[in-house]
Parts: sequence; structure tokens; C-alpha cells
Amino acid sequence: MVAVGRVGKAHGIRGEAFVEPWTDAISERFVPGARLATDPPDRGPLEVAEVRDHSGKLIIRFAGIESRSAVESIRGTVLVVPAADRPPLDDPDEFYDTDLVGLRVRTLDGVELGPVAEVLHSPSGSLLAITRLAEPERELLIPFLKAFVPTVDLAVGEILVDPPEGLLEL
Repeated sequence: MVAVGRVGKAHGIRGEAFVEPWTDAISERFVPGARLATDPPDRGPLEVAEVRDHSGKLIIRFAGIESRSAVESIRGTVLVVPAADRPPLDDPDEFYDTDLVGLRVRTLDGVELGPVAEVLHSPSGSLLAITRLAEPERELLIPFLKAFVPTVDLAVGEILVDPPEGLLEL
């Protein structure tokens, strides 16, 4: 399962909620009739009844959620879908963040660094946050660029990195 959004605060008194989308496929995920599993599971599944934009924010009314208090009872719920439902990526050098998290990372010369803890996105680019095996309390950040990450092998569960000189000593 992968997260595609989170239910926010209520909007108005008729059961509408702001939803923070965590997907690029908003118009595919959040359409009337779409059923979304939830985390925690006992709050769902939730079915999208109506969707609209309000000043650039997504507002959804879920079937059976008819009041402000009902929205508040599901506030913070994470909306999830099966990973298999994600659209395929056309570019072989593009990956879903959730596919990278947990992969083993090692250098080209075989030094095991640790697993990917998360993928961070910043205006200057994406970074792989790696939990170091040698020092688990220290996180290693590697720019997710082809020059530094020449190989991502999802089938093997491994990423090969070629960090610039001095990066591993930071």
C-alpha cells in the first residue's frame, strides 16, 4: 500500500474536508466513486462522493460523512491505495519514492552503507537519506543524480552509489 493523501480539517458544516494530496495523479485518484483504503484501517474505506477545488486546495466530501464533526473524527487519516494500482513510469531512470525506501546502498567498490530511510525532495533536487550501518545515529545524504547513483536495481533490492570524494566522511 502507498499513501496518496491525508484528510485535513473540515470545510464548512456539511461534511466536506480539505485533503492534502500526496500524489501527482490527483485527477485519477480523487474522483467521485473512488474507494480509498485508510490508515488506520478502521476509518475506511472511504468513498469519494464529490471533489472540488477551493482556492487551489482540494476539498472532498466522502460518502457517509455528512457533518463537520464526522470530518473531524477522520481528520489525520492517511488515504492509501495498493502499490500495484500506481501508473507505470515511462522513464527507466524514474522511481517511486516508496520503491527506493528500504533498498540496500553500497558503493561501487562494495562498501555497504545502509538502507535508504527516505527520499527527500528539495528545490535543488532529490536526496537519498541513508541510515548508516557503521553509525546508525548519523544519516548520510546522497544527491539522487546519475553521476552519484549510477545503478538502482529494484529486482535485487540494491542501489550502487559513487559518492564524491569526502562525502562519506561528513
